[in-house]
Amino acid sequence: MSYGQGGPQSQWDPWKPNSQQPWTGGSDGPSPDWAALADASEKRNRRRKVFLIVGGALATVGVGAAVTMAVVDSGGSDEANRPTSSVPATGLPSASGTPSFAPTSAPPALNPKEFVSSKAKDKAENSPELMFPGTQLTMGSSVYKKGPTADSTDCATGAQGTLPKVFAANGCTRLMRVTYTKGNTAVTVGVAVFDTEAQALKVKSQADSKSIVKALAGKGVKAFCNAAICRSTTNSYGRYAYFTITGFTDGKDVTTKDTAVFAMGDDLAEFAFQQINRRGQTQASAAAEG
Repeated sequence: MSYGQGGPQSQWDPWKPNSQQPWTGGSDGPSPDWAALADASEKRNRRRKVFLIVGGALATVGVGAAVTMAVVDSGGSDEANRPTSSVPATGLPSASGTPSFAPTSAPPALNPKEFVSSKAKDKAENSPELMFPGTQLTMGSSVYKKGPTADSTDCATGAQGTLPKVFAANGCTRLMRVTYTKGNTAVTVGVAVFDTEAQALKVKSQADSKSIVKALAGKGVKAFCNAAICRSTTNSYGRYAYFTITGFTDGKDVTTKDTAVFAMGDDLAEFAFQQINRRGQTQASAAAEG
């Protein structure tokens, strides 16, 4: 007598999921051939192992090919992927070239000369003491002692020769003078003030060899350049024209061999320029900070 549902008996396969091994306990059917089953199982195991090994090798070859393709592709003809040394020289900035930078929001630097080129911007206080401060001046290895100063709104009082006429024609509003000495040599510096740079430039161009600032004596400085030959210079910067006259306090004439006289006059002319320019720098800085 049999129990359970009818139908064909399921085939048992040790490698197939959900297969069931028939139980024959107490049955009259033949007993399974255990040796044959073991041999079949061993064969299946060997086939599975071979399949796994071959599949793994194929997978490794696949990975290797992908890497190789990637390397070959990255070494293609695209110049952007080349080493720096292989990029054409035109792709590199020149060492002597000027680097360029992106624009920023910083305001442009103010030009100091603009603040000494017109009466409208040149608002700072001025005087001979501010233009030529202290009691002495050092220029390089030379030390010059400061002497008398003068300040006048009547420019003609401090000029001689053809200079008073040139001042009047161009609207000179002020003339400041100062004298420096070294030994028996003296130089007077005169700084004339105008409303505009154009006026100062006209004075510079119209002045001739007889356009001379008056030598300023006093305060221990003997009179000089009254009748003797002296050396004079003329220049301008912004709305200022500046002059020098240099000579000996003992009345000697200046000759081309008196190089110390020329050097002293040049030093004081340079100092006048520096002081006018510094005036512009000071006002430009104050405007930038404000």
